Amino acid sequence: MAKKEDNTSEMLEKLQLSQHKLQMFVAQKQQIQLQLAEFENALEELEKTNKPVFKLVGELLIEKDKAELKKSLSEKKEDFEVRLKSLDKQERKTREEATALQKELAEKLK
Repeated sequence: MAKKEDNTSEMLEKLQLSQHKLQMFVAQKQQIQLQLAEFENALEELEKTNKPVFKLVGELLIEKDKAELKKSLSEKKEDFEVRLKSLDKQERKTREEATALQKELAEKLK
């Protein structure tokens, strides 16, 4: 009986860890989605203007070539999209593991 209880408590710990991971994934995804929205807004504004464009470097605004700035923003946006896809995969895998643990625990506790 003690072995069954040990296994159950171990499973509960794993489930709690999975739930914590899921919360972390949600927070990270929200941050990345905010960054992506900022990149998209910056790219849209960049397309609209024919005036000189500037980039904030530390406390300085430095004039930059529009095409160069657009390329840089697009690359950063792509990097964040890759991160978001990776987090989605990790979240999906963790959610599946948590669901399986919940089912297994429910069966053990019957």
